Amino acid sequence: MVRIATYASHSALQILKGAKDEGFETIAFGKSRVKPLYTKYFPVADYFIEGTYPEEKLIELNAIVIPTGSFVAHLGIELVERMRVPYFGNKKVLRWESDRRLERKWLEKAKLRLPKVYDDPDDIDKPVIVKPHGAKGGKGYFLAKDSQDFWAKAKKFLGIRDKEQLKEVQIQEYVVGIPVYPHYFYSKVREELELMSIDRRYESNVDAIGRIPAKDQLDLNIDITYTVIGNIPIVLRESLLMDVIEAGERTVKAAEDLMGGLWGPFCLEGVFTPEMEFVVFEISARIVAGTNPFIHGSPYTWLKYDEPMSTGRRIAREIREAIEIGRIEEVVT
Repeated sequence: MVRIATYASHSALQILKGAKDEGFETIAFGKSRVKPLYTKYFPVADYFIEGTYPEEKLIELNAIVIPTGSFVAHLGIELVERMRVPYFGNKKVLRWESDRRLERKWLEKAKLRLPKVYDDPDDIDKPVIVKPHGAKGGKGYFLAKDSQDFWAKAKKFLGIRDKEQLKEVQIQEYVVGIPVYPHYFYSKVREELELMSIDRRYESNVDAIGRIPAKDQLDLNIDITYTVIGNIPIVLRESLLMDVIEAGERTVKAAEDLMGGLWGPFCLEGVFTPEMEFVVFEISARIVAGTNPFIHGSPYTWLKYDEPMSTGRRIAREIREAIEIGRIEEVVT
Protein backbone atom coordinates (compact mmCIF):
# COMPACT_ATOMS: atom_id res chain seq x y z
CA MET A 1 0.00 0.00 0.00
CA VAL A 2 1.41 3.39 -1.03
CA ARG A 3 1.06 6.17 1.53
CA ILE A 4 1.41 9.93 1.02
CA ALA A 5 3.85 11.70 3.36
CA THR A 6 4.97 15.27 3.87
CA TYR A 7 6.79 17.47 6.36
CA ALA A 8 4.44 18.92 9.00
CA SER A 9 4.54 22.57 7.95
CA HIS A 10 3.91 24.95 5.01
CA SER A 11 1.03 23.28 3.11
CA ALA A 12 0.90 19.89 4.82
CA LEU A 13 -2.74 20.20 5.92
CA GLN A 14 -3.83 20.66 2.33
CA ILE A 15 -1.57 17.89 1.00
CA LEU A 16 -2.74 15.34 3.58
CA LYS A 17 -6.42 16.28 3.24
CA GLY A 18 -6.14 15.94 -0.54
CA ALA A 19 -4.45 12.56 -0.22
CA LYS A 20 -7.20 11.27 2.06
CA ASP A 21 -9.82 12.53 -0.40
CA GLU A 22 -8.12 10.36 -3.04
CA GLY A 23 -8.14 7.27 -0.82
CA PHE A 24 -4.56 7.25 0.50
CA GLU A 25 -3.37 6.75 4.05
CA THR A 26 -1.26 9.70 5.15
CA ILE A 27 1.91 10.43 7.10
CA ALA A 28 3.10 13.69 8.63
CA PHE A 29 6.59 13.98 10.09
CA GLY A 30 8.19 16.83 11.99
CA LYS A 31 8.39 18.45 15.41
CA SER A 32 6.43 16.86 18.27
CA ARG A 33 4.88 20.22 19.20
CA VAL A 34 2.77 20.32 16.03
CA LYS A 35 1.49 16.73 16.25
CA PRO A 36 -1.94 17.79 17.63
CA LEU A 37 -2.44 20.09 14.64
CA TYR A 38 -2.43 17.13 12.24
CA THR A 39 -3.97 14.44 14.47
CA LYS A 40 -6.39 16.30 16.78
CA TYR A 41 -7.38 19.78 15.65
CA PHE A 42 -7.31 18.85 11.93
CA PRO A 43 -7.11 15.04 11.83
CA VAL A 44 -5.58 14.55 8.40
CA ALA A 45 -2.58 12.35 9.32
CA ASP A 46 -3.02 8.63 9.89
CA TYR A 47 0.57 8.48 11.15
CA PHE A 48 2.68 11.16 12.81
CA ILE A 49 6.42 10.50 13.06
CA GLU A 50 8.67 12.77 15.11
CA GLY A 51 11.79 13.81 13.26
CA THR A 52 12.90 16.04 10.41
CA TYR A 53 13.29 13.13 8.00
CA PRO A 54 12.69 9.61 9.47
CA GLU A 55 13.86 7.82 6.33
CA GLU A 56 13.75 4.19 7.52
CA LYS A 57 10.22 4.51 8.90
CA LEU A 58 9.02 6.20 5.70
CA ILE A 59 10.51 3.38 3.62
CA GLU A 60 8.86 0.82 5.90
CA LEU A 61 5.48 2.54 5.40
CA ASN A 62 5.97 2.62 1.60
CA ALA A 63 5.68 6.40 1.50
CA ILE A 64 5.93 8.87 -1.34
CA VAL A 65 7.13 12.24 -0.06
CA ILE A 66 5.55 15.44 -1.33
CA PRO A 67 8.10 18.29 -1.16
CA THR A 68 7.25 21.73 0.19
CA GLY A 69 9.31 24.86 0.77
CA SER A 70 9.70 23.98 4.45
CA PHE A 71 10.83 20.44 3.65
CA VAL A 72 13.55 21.60 1.27
CA ALA A 73 14.64 24.45 3.56
CA HIS A 74 14.95 22.21 6.63
CA LEU A 75 16.67 19.25 4.95
CA GLY A 76 18.80 21.07 2.41
CA ILE A 77 19.19 20.22 -1.25
CA GLU A 78 22.07 17.77 -0.73
CA LEU A 79 20.06 15.55 1.63
CA VAL A 80 16.97 15.69 -0.58
CA GLU A 81 19.02 14.65 -3.61
CA ARG A 82 20.30 11.51 -1.88
CA MET A 83 17.11 10.55 0.00
CA ARG A 84 15.90 7.03 -0.75
CA VAL A 85 12.20 7.61 -0.19
CA PRO A 86 10.40 8.23 -3.52
CA TYR A 87 10.00 11.97 -4.10
CA PHE A 88 7.13 13.38 -6.15
CA GLY A 89 8.63 15.55 -8.86
CA ASN A 90 12.01 16.03 -10.50
CA LYS A 91 14.83 16.53 -7.97
CA LYS A 92 17.02 18.09 -10.66
CA VAL A 93 14.76 21.15 -10.54
CA LEU A 94 15.90 21.96 -6.98
CA ARG A 95 19.28 23.40 -7.92
CA TRP A 96 17.78 25.44 -10.75
CA GLU A 97 15.18 26.86 -8.39
CA SER A 98 17.50 27.61 -5.44
CA ASP A 99 20.35 29.30 -7.35
CA ARG A 100 19.05 32.60 -8.70
CA ARG A 101 21.61 32.61 -11.52
CA LEU A 102 20.41 29.22 -12.80
CA GLU A 103 16.81 30.26 -12.18
CA ARG A 104 17.30 33.33 -14.39
CA LYS A 105 18.79 31.20 -17.16
CA TRP A 106 15.70 29.00 -16.99
CA LEU A 107 13.23 31.89 -17.06
CA GLU A 108 15.13 33.63 -19.85
CA LYS A 109 14.93 30.44 -21.92
CA ALA A 110 11.17 30.48 -21.29
CA LYS A 111 11.15 33.98 -22.82
CA LEU A 112 9.49 35.57 -19.78
CA ARG A 113 9.69 39.29 -19.07
CA LEU A 114 12.18 39.57 -16.19
CA PRO A 115 13.47 42.45 -14.05
CA LYS A 116 16.95 43.76 -14.76
CA VAL A 117 19.64 42.22 -12.54
CA TYR A 118 22.64 44.16 -11.24
CA ASP A 119 25.90 42.23 -10.87
CA ASP A 120 27.67 45.22 -9.33
CA PRO A 121 25.89 47.22 -6.61
CA ASP A 122 27.82 50.30 -7.67
CA ASP A 123 25.82 50.26 -10.93
CA ILE A 124 22.44 50.63 -9.18
CA ASP A 125 20.63 53.49 -10.89
CA LYS A 126 17.04 52.86 -9.79
CA PRO A 127 15.25 51.20 -6.85
CA VAL A 128 16.14 47.52 -6.40
CA ILE A 129 14.99 44.61 -4.28
CA VAL A 130 17.70 42.37 -2.88
CA LYS A 131 16.95 38.65 -2.42
CA PRO A 132 19.06 35.93 -0.79
CA HIS A 133 19.18 32.59 -2.63
CA GLY A 134 16.80 29.77 -1.71
CA ALA A 135 13.25 29.44 -0.39
CA LYS A 136 13.04 31.60 2.73
CA GLY A 137 9.51 32.98 2.50
CA GLY A 138 10.69 36.51 1.81
CA LYS A 139 13.00 36.61 4.85
CA GLY A 140 16.07 38.76 4.30
CA TYR A 141 14.63 40.71 1.34
CA PHE A 142 15.17 44.46 1.38
CA LEU A 143 14.74 47.52 -0.85
CA ALA A 144 17.59 49.86 -1.75
CA LYS A 145 17.34 53.15 -3.60
CA ASP A 146 21.00 53.45 -4.63
CA SER A 147 24.46 51.94 -4.11
CA GLN A 148 25.08 53.63 -0.76
CA ASP A 149 21.71 52.48 0.55
CA PHE A 150 22.45 48.94 -0.68
CA TRP A 151 25.73 48.61 1.22
CA ALA A 152 24.26 49.99 4.43
CA LYS A 153 21.31 47.55 4.38
CA ALA A 154 23.32 44.57 3.09
CA LYS A 155 25.58 44.88 6.13
CA LYS A 156 22.66 45.45 8.51
CA PHE A 157 20.32 42.68 7.30
CA LEU A 158 22.63 40.06 5.78
CA GLY A 159 26.09 40.75 7.14
CA ILE A 160 27.45 41.41 3.64
CA ARG A 161 30.45 43.75 3.72
CA ASP A 162 32.26 43.23 0.41
CA LYS A 163 31.68 42.16 -3.18
CA GLU A 164 33.06 38.67 -2.54
CA GLN A 165 29.89 37.90 -0.58
CA LEU A 166 27.53 39.04 -3.33
CA LYS A 167 27.16 35.46 -4.61
CA GLU A 168 24.74 35.01 -1.69
CA VAL A 169 22.15 37.41 -3.15
CA GLN A 170 20.55 38.66 -6.34
CA ILE A 171 19.95 42.39 -6.88
CA GLN A 172 16.81 42.90 -8.98
CA GLU A 173 15.26 46.00 -10.45
CA TYR A 174 12.17 46.84 -8.40
CA VAL A 175 9.27 46.65 -10.86
CA VAL A 176 6.21 48.61 -9.77
CA GLY A 177 3.04 46.59 -10.18
CA ILE A 178 0.42 44.42 -8.48
CA PRO A 179 1.90 41.21 -7.01
CA VAL A 180 0.35 38.12 -8.61
CA TYR A 181 1.28 34.49 -7.89
CA PRO A 182 -0.37 32.00 -10.27
CA HIS A 183 -0.25 28.35 -9.21
CA TYR A 184 0.09 25.67 -11.87
CA PHE A 185 0.09 21.91 -12.09
CA TYR A 186 1.76 20.11 -14.96
CA SER A 187 0.51 16.55 -15.35
CA LYS A 188 3.07 14.12 -16.71
CA VAL A 189 0.35 11.47 -16.93
CA ARG A 190 -2.05 13.64 -18.94
CA GLU A 191 0.67 15.80 -20.55
CA GLU A 192 -1.17 19.05 -19.87
CA LEU A 193 -0.82 22.23 -17.84
CA GLU A 194 -3.54 23.29 -15.41
CA LEU A 195 -4.04 26.69 -13.80
CA MET A 196 -4.99 25.82 -10.23
CA SER A 197 -5.38 29.16 -8.41
CA ILE A 198 -3.85 32.61 -7.88
CA ASP A 199 -2.90 34.50 -4.73
CA ARG A 200 -0.92 37.43 -3.43
CA ARG A 201 1.22 37.37 -0.30
CA TYR A 202 0.51 39.17 2.95
CA GLU A 203 3.94 40.31 4.10
CA SER A 204 5.39 41.84 7.24
CA ASN A 205 6.04 44.61 7.62
CA VAL A 206 5.57 46.01 4.12
CA ASP A 207 1.79 45.43 4.23
CA ALA A 208 1.52 46.97 7.69
CA ILE A 209 3.14 50.28 6.78
CA GLY A 210 0.02 51.38 4.93
CA ARG A 211 -1.79 51.48 8.29
CA ILE A 212 0.54 54.26 9.46
CA PRO A 213 -0.33 57.81 8.31
CA ALA A 214 2.11 59.09 5.68
CA LYS A 215 3.10 62.07 7.85
CA ASP A 216 4.32 59.64 10.55
CA GLN A 217 6.15 57.11 8.39
CA LEU A 218 9.28 59.21 7.84
CA ASP A 219 9.65 59.98 11.54
CA LEU A 220 9.49 56.30 12.51
CA ASN A 221 12.41 55.33 10.22
CA ILE A 222 11.05 51.81 9.58
CA ASP A 223 13.02 49.38 7.43
CA ILE A 224 10.74 47.53 5.01
CA THR A 225 10.74 43.72 5.28
CA TYR A 226 8.97 41.06 3.18
CA THR A 227 8.56 38.04 5.46
CA VAL A 228 5.42 36.16 4.38
CA ILE A 229 2.72 35.88 7.06
CA GLY A 230 -0.18 34.62 4.97
CA ASN A 231 -1.85 34.57 1.56
CA ILE A 232 -4.83 36.34 -0.02
CA PRO A 233 -6.87 34.79 -2.89
CA ILE A 234 -7.07 36.58 -6.23
CA VAL A 235 -9.37 36.08 -9.19
CA LEU A 236 -7.51 37.60 -12.11
CA ARG A 237 -9.10 39.75 -14.78
CA GLU A 238 -10.14 37.26 -17.47
CA SER A 239 -8.36 39.06 -20.31
CA LEU A 240 -5.05 38.47 -18.51
CA LEU A 241 -5.41 34.71 -18.06
CA MET A 242 -3.79 33.73 -21.37
CA ASP A 243 -0.69 35.74 -20.43
CA VAL A 244 -0.40 33.70 -17.25
CA ILE A 245 -1.14 30.35 -18.92
CA GLU A 246 1.31 30.92 -21.78
CA ALA A 247 4.02 31.88 -19.30
CA GLY A 248 3.46 28.57 -17.52
CA GLU A 249 3.55 26.60 -20.76
CA ARG A 250 6.87 28.16 -21.79
CA THR A 251 8.33 27.49 -18.35
CA VAL A 252 7.50 23.78 -18.61
CA LYS A 253 8.94 23.58 -22.13
CA ALA A 254 12.19 25.26 -21.03
CA ALA A 255 12.48 22.82 -18.11
CA GLU A 256 12.24 19.86 -20.50
CA ASP A 257 15.24 21.19 -22.42
CA LEU A 258 17.33 22.20 -19.40
CA MET A 259 16.75 19.58 -16.70
CA GLY A 260 14.56 16.81 -18.02
CA GLY A 261 11.18 18.27 -17.13
CA LEU A 262 9.06 20.03 -14.54
CA TRP A 263 5.96 18.20 -13.36
CA GLY A 264 3.59 18.59 -10.48
CA PRO A 265 2.86 21.98 -8.85
CA PHE A 266 4.82 25.18 -9.36
CA CYS A 267 4.31 28.93 -9.08
CA LEU A 268 5.53 31.89 -11.12
CA GLU A 269 5.93 34.88 -8.81
CA GLY A 270 5.59 38.28 -10.40
CA VAL A 271 3.64 41.47 -10.90
CA PHE A 272 1.28 42.95 -13.45
CA THR A 273 2.46 46.43 -14.39
CA PRO A 274 0.13 49.39 -15.16
CA GLU A 275 0.71 48.46 -18.83
CA MET A 276 -0.80 45.01 -18.12
CA GLU A 277 2.53 43.25 -18.63
CA PHE A 278 3.25 40.13 -16.56
CA VAL A 279 6.78 40.50 -15.15
CA VAL A 280 8.13 37.36 -13.46
CA PHE A 281 10.82 37.67 -10.80
CA GLU A 282 11.13 34.05 -9.63
CA ILE A 283 9.74 30.53 -9.71
CA SER A 284 8.85 28.14 -6.90
CA ALA A 285 9.08 24.69 -8.45
CA ARG A 286 6.87 22.87 -5.93
CA ILE A 287 3.63 23.48 -4.05
CA VAL A 288 3.53 26.97 -2.52
CA ALA A 289 1.71 28.11 0.61
CA GLY A 290 -0.33 30.45 -1.59
CA THR A 291 -2.44 27.44 -2.56
CA ASN A 292 -3.65 27.05 1.04
CA PRO A 293 -6.70 29.36 0.70
CA PHE A 294 -8.02 26.92 -1.92
CA ILE A 295 -8.36 23.68 0.07
CA HIS A 296 -11.89 23.36 -1.33
CA GLY A 297 -10.74 24.43 -4.79
CA SER A 298 -10.66 27.72 -6.70
CA PRO A 299 -12.81 29.25 -9.46
CA TYR A 300 -10.33 27.82 -11.97
CA THR A 301 -10.42 24.26 -10.65
CA TRP A 302 -14.21 24.39 -10.47
CA LEU A 303 -14.30 25.30 -14.16
CA LYS A 304 -12.25 22.22 -14.99
CA TYR A 305 -13.30 19.62 -12.41
CA ASP A 306 -16.71 20.67 -11.06
CA GLU A 307 -15.63 19.14 -7.72
CA PRO A 308 -13.38 20.27 -4.85
CA MET A 309 -9.79 20.13 -6.17
CA SER A 310 -6.98 21.69 -4.18
CA THR A 311 -3.41 21.51 -5.40
CA GLY A 312 -2.79 18.96 -2.64
CA ARG A 313 -5.58 16.74 -3.93
CA ARG A 314 -4.38 17.21 -7.52
CA ILE A 315 -0.97 15.83 -6.51
CA ALA A 316 -2.62 12.78 -4.94
CA ARG A 317 -4.80 12.21 -7.99
CA GLU A 318 -1.74 12.30 -10.25
CA ILE A 319 -0.07 9.68 -8.07
CA ARG A 320 -3.21 7.53 -8.02
CA GLU A 321 -3.61 7.70 -11.80
CA ALA A 322 0.08 6.91 -12.31
CA ILE A 323 -0.22 3.84 -10.05
CA GLU A 324 -3.36 2.65 -11.85
CA ILE A 325 -1.68 2.72 -15.28
CA GLY A 326 1.71 1.42 -14.11
CA ARG A 327 3.62 4.70 -14.56
CA ILE A 328 4.41 5.65 -10.95
CA GLU A 329 8.17 5.49 -11.64
CA GLU A 330 7.74 8.34 -14.14
CA VAL A 331 6.40 10.84 -11.59
CA VAL A 332 8.80 10.17 -8.68
CA THR A 333 12.58 10.48 -8.37
